[in-house]
Amino acid sequence: MASKYSITALGELLIDFTEVGTSQNGQKMFERNPGGAPANVLVAARKLGATTAFIGKVGDDMHGAFLRDTLTGEGVDTTGLILDPNVFTTLAFVALDERGERAFSFARKPGADTCLNARELALDVIDATRVFHVGSLSLTNEPARGATLAALDRAREAGCVLSYDPNYRSSLWASAQVAQLQMRSIVNRMDLMKISDEECELLTGTRHPEKAAETLLEKGVKVAVVTLGGAGAYVRCAQGGAYVEGFPTDIVDTTGAGDSFWGGFLTAFCESGVDAADVTLEQACGFARFGNAVASLCVRGRGAIPSMPTRGEVEALLAQQQ
Repeated sequence: MASKYSITALGELLIDFTEVGTSQNGQKMFERNPGGAPANVLVAARKLGATTAFIGKVGDDMHGAFLRDTLTGEGVDTTGLILDPNVFTTLAFVALDERGERAFSFARKPGADTCLNARELALDVIDATRVFHVGSLSLTNEPARGATLAALDRAREAGCVLSYDPNYRSSLWASAQVAQLQMRSIVNRMDLMKISDEECELLTGTRHPEKAAETLLEKGVKVAVVTLGGAGAYVRCAQGGAYVEGFPTDIVDTTGAGDSFWGGFLTAFCESGVDAADVTLEQACGFARFGNAVASLCVRGRGAIPSMPTRGEVEALLAQQQ
């Protein structure tokens, strides 16, 4: 029987206050944008035609209402989203350099996203899901860490394909050692996993993308992907590994690029109908090429959710690059 949701994600939903120039008084100005890697993945996938649902927590405040309304407006199911009056919605301030790369400062002590507990999980949503996706920011603090582990247990029992995209933000961890321990702790549960080239050493102990992907497979991952920025991605499955070239693009803002890639990859995986353990190298490369196209279009806009491309835009780019 087909699942109600192609992809459900658990994790952070927050405000990205993104730098947008200076005021007349010479002060930096920031624009409020919806953010959070798991939410970005869902919006990207939804725009491509997947059915998606979010599980997490925001504050019962102006920012939380904005985030809920944004997801609802994008067609993401928010049954599992809790608005809690006792905590404030997490805020991230994002500064951009001349290359569009980001630097972060968080208001998260605590933020609502860290306060989700296992008793609040929308179990019926998890049970009705094909791919259950998590990041690593929900592992930084309790009770969200315990909720994440409980959700993964439930998803495995429900027969979901488990997906993981660790997202290292050094300022949110007590130390790099603690981050490494916690971020690696769930790798052996995963079927599909994406890391960036900058995260290879932290997650696998090696900087080399090919070796890093191989290490992830040795730990039980069925399909591993290392994103390489504008150069594309390296994919590996049981049949072997290959590089998949990216698409030439003029970068405006890299916010959400990796998330949009993974939203595209997971959408293509779901549409294939294949089991994670049976993905061929040709199929994995096809999923990555689709994801590369989504990411390429995303970075041409400003911010993540506002610039996620439609299915038609992605297919037009793919057709141009045949």
